Amino acid sequence: MTERGAGPRARASDHLAIGPSQVSWDRGRLTIAIDEMAVPIPRRVRGTVTVTPTSAPSRAFHLDAEGHHRWRPIAPAARVEARFSDPDLSWSGHGYCDTNDGDRPLERDFLTWNWSREVRAAGGRIHYDARRADGGRTTLALGLQQDGRLAPVEAPDPAPLPRTGWRVARETPAVGGHRPRVIMGMEDAPFYARAVVGTDWGDRPATFVHEALSMPRFSNPVVQAMLPFRMPRRART
Repeated sequence: MTERGAGPRARASDHLAIGPSQVSWDRGRLTIAIDEMAVPIPRRVRGTVTVTPTSAPSRAFHLDAEGHHRWRPIAPAARVEARFSDPDLSWSGHGYCDTNDGDRPLERDFLTWNWSREVRAAGGRIHYDARRADGGRTTLALGLQQDGRLAPVEAPDPAPLPRTGWRVARETPAVGGHRPRVIMGMEDAPFYARAVVGTDWGDRPATFVHEALSMPRFSNPVVQAMLPFRMPRRART
């Protein structure tokens, strides 16, 4: 997550390098090579993450009424392998890969959004609920079909989750009055949170990776002043 200047980058149709880190497609696999320094305590972070899709890529979805912002699930389901030398760790399992891009800053067009993906090796759902600055709302509910493609499914009404330690509000779909619960916190920042969430679909329990984002909180000058302490900035290297 290092922010860098315009110089240290290289890009092709199957390759993107920013500083010493890079991502590349090779024979149907996405390889993410990481070589960075962590903050606020400096330490080397070096290793690779390999993402092998097991599902078909989905089309891009517009997140706002004018089409300035887009979201695309590249691999709604995938096998993931992580191998790091610094720190010394490894992991493998099933995962997910998507992309967001836009023509304007997020804080200009959004207030909040809640995103979640069901943690399953096969099947599962993805929910995207964005509250826009124009007063509208974008809600997407997609289910992974047997053929590996995403298709629209019914979106349950959202239910509140407990606020984070930074008091960020969040919610997630729930069925039949079931109250979802936070199983494990993964990230708790002044404007963003990620957690493992448990809920119920009526016929079975479900576990999701959940993300919540507050753009008014992100735009707060105090939070902006805090960002360099969490995300390194390198002007030239």
